[in-house]
Amino acid sequence: MAKAKKILVIHGPNLNMLGKREPEIYGRATLDEINKDITGKGASNGLDVQTFQSNHEGAIIDKIQECFGNIKGIIINPGAYTHTSIGIRDAILSVNIPVIEIHLSNIYKRETFRHKSMIADIAVGQISGFGIYGYMLAIDAMMNFLSSS
Repeated sequence: MAKAKKILVIHGPNLNMLGKREPEIYGRATLDEINKDITGKGASNGLDVQTFQSNHEGAIIDKIQECFGNIKGIIINPGAYTHTSIGIRDAILSVNIPVIEIHLSNIYKRETFRHKSMIADIAVGQISGFGIYGYMLAIDAMMNFLSSS
């Protein structure tokens, strides 16, 4: 039996507050519930899905760099760092691993400053506006991308 491909799902700042923070925008599911769904979906599709959350830009950059040679794909919800972090962008470029960007809300229906992503142009794709189902779409998309590359 083939060894499961490892992928990492990174949750950025304030996502540890899911279920409490602005549920009308981000939903009522907690991060633990979402991670359970993500890892289950991955396992049922032959992927070894690891999850990571940090409110600190440097910790996210360190985690991305640790992926080099160990992880086949990254799914990232950079949270507010989407719009500001050249450091996360540079870390993604440095590891040369396919990345899918995800957002629970549709960032293009929100404040204008949220319309610009620092990583969209280097990502395989972006999923936005489907709530927690977006993570399931990202798992499917990553699985499809890895099997076709």
